[in-house]
Amino acid sequence: MTRADAQRWLDDYIEAWKTYDRDRVMALFSEDAEYRYHPYDDEPVRGRQAIAEAWVAEDRRDSPGTYDAEYAPVAIDGEVVVAAGVSRYYTDATRKELAKEFRNAYIMRFDSEGRCSSFTEYYNRRPEAL
Repeated sequence: MTRADAQRWLDDYIEAWKTYDRDRVMALFSEDAEYRYHPYDDEPVRGRQAIAEAWVAEDRRDSPGTYDAEYAPVAIDGEVVVAAGVSRYYTDATRKELAKEFRNAYIMRFDSEGRCSSFTEYYNRRPEAL
């Protein structure tokens, strides 16, 4: 996995989130992928189909135009990539007022086809006082 490959995957990840397009989500992950929304999840979401279903579920979607993100790889060791970035949520689609912001770190493992086979998300919300 090169830095350019990892960045392309992260950019595709953001686009999949913004569109909630099932095919885009599925293209990111291997057939047997594991996805952990939190590092302490005992049981990950297992399988590309299940990951896509969890992503596109109506009750899990963010309101269109009210969020954005930027992530970049910070370390690559063979098929393992660590990425960091920021996710921002706004009060409405004008994006004039920030509602909340998160600092994210992802630990990912990729297969030989460039699909993610293991994804673990770490995040911290920015304190309101800052």
